[in-house]
Amino acid sequence: MTLLRQVISAPVAHAVVLSRSCLAVSVTPRRKLSVSSSSRAPRVDANVLLGMSEQELQKLAVDLGQLLIKLEDNRLIETVGIPVEDEKGPMRLTACVSSQVGCPLRCSFCATGKGGFSRNLSSHEIVGQVLAIEEIFKHRVTNVVFMGMGEPMLNLKSVLEAHRCLNKDVQIGQRMITISTVGVPNTIKKLASYKLQSTLAISLHAPNQKLRESIVPSAKSYPLEAIMKDCRDYFQETSRRVSFEYALLAGVNDQVEHAVELAELLHEWGRGHHVNLIPFNPIEGSDYQRPYKKAVLAFAAALESHKITTSIRQTRGLDASAACGQLRNEFQKSPLRIDSSTSSSESDIAVAS
Repeated sequence: MTLLRQVISAPVAHAVVLSRSCLAVSVTPRRKLSVSSSSRAPRVDANVLLGMSEQELQKLAVDLGQLLIKLEDNRLIETVGIPVEDEKGPMRLTACVSSQVGCPLRCSFCATGKGGFSRNLSSHEIVGQVLAIEEIFKHRVTNVVFMGMGEPMLNLKSVLEAHRCLNKDVQIGQRMITISTVGVPNTIKKLASYKLQSTLAISLHAPNQKLRESIVPSAKSYPLEAIMKDCRDYFQETSRRVSFEYALLAGVNDQVEHAVELAELLHEWGRGHHVNLIPFNPIEGSDYQRPYKKAVLAFAAALESHKITTSIRQTRGLDASAACGQLRNEFQKSPLRIDSSTSSSESDIAVAS
């Protein structure tokens, strides 16, 4: 049961998540199905799943939306399909793809960082995630966001190769692709030089340097003033508006005064910014809490009153496995270690070539 066609030149082993709480079934072309179970999951007879029809398996994957993909070296990554029904037009299907196996930046609220880091993904492994979503949902992917596991800017070569393939070969418009980054020195300037029509999304999460350092450790090597200057220069170079991602953490960065400070920061460095608010999705072992809806709405209202375009991301459930990286951690209990052959290391965080 092959779920994917081969991408570019290298074969990929693929997987479909059948249950967030119990099983991940990997599907490898010309190979036998294998089943991995979570140690905390209820015991389920794998033969029951293996006896399901392809249509039944695909329905389970579509209902969950979140996939695990098993690579040839047995590493696991996450991919998410997000269908949006629109009464005024055709369904939009967004693929949220990973760019690395794990992530070395270790943002304090992120499940991916807690699982460690192994290596960068190749371009065909990135494109393969989009094709997996298309195959499972039986629908063309209309949008792609590099917001899954990993820091895209630490794997910029493969990300740009995948971007080109998705645009030219899979025929997804550049303006339908978003590249998200928490910020890696020198890389925003490099990305701007390609003059892509895609959206750059900055994971900001705080309106000042001190607070940002406590949430995003890598911010120490890339001060807020420097990243905002690079964003301003990116807009001037590409004429593309920069979007800012802001994870709302209860009692940490979700107060109205934080919103006012954020608005002032954005106005200082340019115009036409957009802020995407993301209420924190609880993850296992985290001290952070999800803010109340009232606090989220008050934060958004404060931004809008200061003429900052704002949206609130709708979450697809509050179970622990809904957070990026958490599902992978369910099945890969040992923290990842960096492969000796990887091109990304801790030193890359300070200055990326």
